[in-house]
Amino acid sequence: MDVHGRELRYFVTVAEELHFTRAAERLYVSQPALSKQIRALERQLGGPLFLRDRQGVELTATGKALLPHALRMLAAWDEAREAVERSLADQRATLTIGMSTSPGRGGLLPAIRSRFTAAHPDTNIRLRQISWEDPTAGLADASTDVAFVWLPLPDEHRYTCTVVAEEPRLVALPETHPLASRAEIDFADLVHEPFLALPESAGPLRDYWLATESRAGLPPRIGAEVASTEETYEALVAGLGVVLVATGNAPLITLGGVTTRPVRGIEPSRYVLAHRADDRRPLPRAYAQACRQATEFG
Repeated sequence: MDVHGRELRYFVTVAEELHFTRAAERLYVSQPALSKQIRALERQLGGPLFLRDRQGVELTATGKALLPHALRMLAAWDEAREAVERSLADQRATLTIGMSTSPGRGGLLPAIRSRFTAAHPDTNIRLRQISWEDPTAGLADASTDVAFVWLPLPDEHRYTCTVVAEEPRLVALPETHPLASRAEIDFADLVHEPFLALPESAGPLRDYWLATESRAGLPPRIGAEVASTEETYEALVAGLGVVLVATGNAPLITLGGVTTRPVRGIEPSRYVLAHRADDRRPLPRAYAQACRQATEFG
């Protein structure tokens, strides 16, 4: 015996209405078609489900026995259908990736994307460039789903991170700067220089790129605040200060009139892919998994 969900739904509707015409209207079928389906179900089950007479319709003992099971089966099927629809919607959804600077770094983005789209071919990927005023690149206000960011992050416990690159911090300075003639610079020789700083909204990331942990309590001199690569380059060319940059980002600002030098006495930088730790949606986690695979094998 193979009873279909449609037949059970027809049975339940008639059982709720106890009226074939009203049940047919609810189901958007004709009354004869509904009666035919109920008779077919009764033949499959081997007994009548309804008593029909001039007074109306009522459930038989067999119908009463079937009803609670039919309700549970239809409810379970509705839940299963909703789960499938959510899964398909997730696969067709858009994943928004935030970044303050391009990841670059040997074709990292294409490597991640190829792995991600192989598993989620219907997902649209959207890249968003975020100002350095938001060190989380959109994660904090949920305007992005995952983001390429620098550590440390404000409220770092809120995020799950995959390290993409660990790179030495260089100092970028005008080519005419007196220290530019050196092959390598001690950070102690930079502490009195004016520095370009991230906006105060960047929180701990501002302090990190000012290397406050290596200043022995000496406050940094701020020559200017910058919120993008373009602003950084213009401030360097204008001689407003020097700035620490990760090795992978040096090509973005050494365009002309600016150079970089290795710095002794400070820790390397860490560039990560982050997503919100409490985000249980499958797409951000799948992208993070693709990132782990790309950085491990890429």
